[in-house]
Amino acid sequence: MTEPATAYPESLHNYLSGAGESALQQAYQIGRRALEAGTSLVAIADIHHACLRKLLAHETATAECDRILAGAAQFFAECVSPYEMTYGGFREANTALRHFNEVFEQEAKRIAKVLHDEAGQLLVAVYIALQNLSDEVPAVQPQVLKVTQLLDEIESQLRRLSHELVPALLNDLGLVPALRYLFEGLAQRSQLQINIDAVPEQRLPKRVETTLYHIAKEALHNVVKHAQATTVWIGFHRTADSIRCCIRDNGRGFNPAPIAAHQAEQGFGLMGIRERLSVVGGHLTINSTNGQGTELVISIPMEK
Repeated sequence: MTEPATAYPESLHNYLSGAGESALQQAYQIGRRALEAGTSLVAIADIHHACLRKLLAHETATAECDRILAGAAQFFAECVSPYEMTYGGFREANTALRHFNEVFEQEAKRIAKVLHDEAGQLLVAVYIALQNLSDEVPAVQPQVLKVTQLLDEIESQLRRLSHELVPALLNDLGLVPALRYLFEGLAQRSQLQINIDAVPEQRLPKRVETTLYHIAKEALHNVVKHAQATTVWIGFHRTADSIRCCIRDNGRGFNPAPIAAHQAEQGFGLMGIRERLSVVGGHLTINSTNGQGTELVISIPMEK
């Protein structure tokens, strides 16, 4: 903030005094350094406004005022051009990420279909072969029964995995029924107790429901892998402008500061959550302390 506040007035004065292209280059460099330093666009606009007030304070000639305003506008546009280019790059990256998510969802549908249809057909063939073997060799019936029971468990797991990849309940009944089914399977596999509180009273937009479903799934897998928790609470709070989801566990917790400072080094789980949220304009806050559990607060603006 200090550098733009001192460099901007001097460079603007030089440009209005006829410094030409070199002063515009200075404007661009001021904007670039301000962007790198995290200076907001509003702060740059405030500096520009203060400069204009000072330049026009004692100027009465209309032609000179027009010259100052036109020149200052051009200087300001050059200064904020790094912000515009960054924003343009962000929009392009967001579009690419959205396309990637769409491709990912289509691939997930393909894999789910293979699991449900093709693997299911193979299991049916195995069932028939085992039944034929049991009929031909009655002595192996006890062993066939054990294998059949294992195949039943495999079929159940494949069906559940297919649902988790492409949850039909999400499209048919909504977010909460899909999450309950997901949590039921996860609880059986991990002995984790999962509680859902304050569920949305109405269906959410499809993109928001899909995003929240996959984020909840990723967050819970992280809890199972890292948190050493026994209980998880998930709750929702809807306003006119946004939907807020809190996922809290009673696990070992951690210090989130290093993760915030080194986002490129995050585990895949948190990176995936942030990337999904960026597509829908959402935000993630991590509240955690060593030994005190972890809370993820997800906020997504509602589509108009």
